[in-house]
Amino acid sequence: MRRIQEWFGAHPLLTNWLLLSIGMVAILLWAAADTPFTSSQRGALIVATILVAGVCARIIGWAD
Repeated sequence: MRRIQEWFGAHPLLTNWLLLSIGMVAILLWAAADTPFTSSQRGALIVATILVAGVCARIIGWAD
């Protein structure tokens, strides 16, 4: 557990990206639960959401 905490402390940008991605994808899947997307459309939306989360994490990192 200590190694995981050290890794997260050493890589704050990746940590932010990971946490934002998890939250944003969860919200996406919840919001689009009743929408009739195909699996490839849903996958493309998930990939786009992860990329947007990366941009957001980078912008948050500018404050440091």
